[in-house]
Amino acid sequence: MSDDPFVTHRSLLFTVAYEMLGSAADAEDVLQESWLRWADVDRAQVRDPRAYLVRVVTRQALNRLRTLSRSREDYVGEWLPEPLLTSPDVAEDVELAESVSIAMLTVLETLAPTERAVFVLREVFEVPYDEIAEAVGKSAAAVRQIARRAREHVAARQPRVRVSRSEQQAVVERFLLALRNGQLLELMEVLAPDVVLVADGGGLAAAAPTPIHGAELVAALLARADRAAFETTALWLNGAPAGRIERDGRQAAVSLVVENGRVTRIYATANPRKLTRLDEPTEFAR
Repeated sequence: MSDDPFVTHRSLLFTVAYEMLGSAADAEDVLQESWLRWADVDRAQVRDPRAYLVRVVTRQALNRLRTLSRSREDYVGEWLPEPLLTSPDVAEDVELAESVSIAMLTVLETLAPTERAVFVLREVFEVPYDEIAEAVGKSAAAVRQIARRAREHVAARQPRVRVSRSEQQAVVERFLLALRNGQLLELMEVLAPDVVLVADGGGLAAAAPTPIHGAELVAALLARADRAAFETTALWLNGAPAGRIERDGRQAAVSLVVENGRVTRIYATANPRKLTRLDEPTEFAR
């Protein structure tokens, strides 16, 4: 059945669902539901299987997103997207890598469900407006308006400077080295003065309940951590150089936003339920 369109486009469909939901587990559930619907379809009636499947996955993801939006209001502390291990070649498609970055997914979380769906389909996957309209149950004119609003919303909140992967990698390595050594001064040098640390423990792991602002507070918090059996590993998460921190059998995934050679945002995910996919690379596609 390898020529089944669902199998052929599975990486694309997973990417659509994951960008809409910020959770691999929820994206997999959406794919399962979509597969069951696809299994009942008369394939002879489907002119463009790829477009059809994207619509099915979008509808399922929207249903799930509306449910999740309510449950995330009760989440303990800050909610961050689920980080995924990726191979470095994901970064070769700059737009794809940017769209699945933890920073972008965190921004997308601030959109309403329909706005998020429209933004992902239009800006990332370049789906025509009339197809998006069919997927979200709106007119093409309404979708154009929603797309414009969502674009402005995202543009106002995403990092201002796009850095090269080599610069990102160099800064991440400096950050991890300073962290491993517990050197306050070295940490201060790699952090931007207005750096923000956002941590997600989900009530299951120790994490700051609200964002921490400013290099002094962030560096003091990071340098203060107990360094017994403290390890840092450089790896690629969501299409960008990042890090994993391990201590006393517990771990956290750390994604950084870098601007002008310094770290401006730190996203630290310590919720163990969100750290289950750090051993096998995820395939993204558009």
